[in-house]
Amino acid sequence: MDIVSVKRVRRLLEDHGEGFFERMLDPGELADCRTSSGLDLLSLCGRIAAKEAAFKTLRVRGRFLPWRDIVVRRSDGGWPLVELRRGAADMAAQSGITDITVSISHDVDYAVAVAAPILGDPSGLRP
Repeated sequence: MDIVSVKRVRRLLEDHGEGFFERMLDPGELADCRTSSGLDLLSLCGRIAAKEAAFKTLRVRGRFLPWRDIVVRRSDGGWPLVELRRGAADMAAQSGITDITVSISHDVDYAVAVAAPILGDPSGLRP
């Protein structure tokens, strides 16, 4: 689980511009957060919270969050989907995680995300 303050993200956006978030989100993620008037802060906060929550499920020590290796996109149905790439995919495989599911919610001042790992079958057998 993770929570992100809209006030904090607004300050980062004002101080550093959109370029700051290009280090954290890929172009598709930024597009999902964009409206006709610019970046939607609640959507942006939700993506950040989802990435943090997803990273926490990997349960790795001494590693920094690989921001661009955890991608949170909007599905055709509107719910968030997590894609693990490169280093994040390696960390997941080492932890026996085959996928991560995430839920995002936001309201005025905060965005929150809850992530749950989907574990592979440890026996290698499928029903």
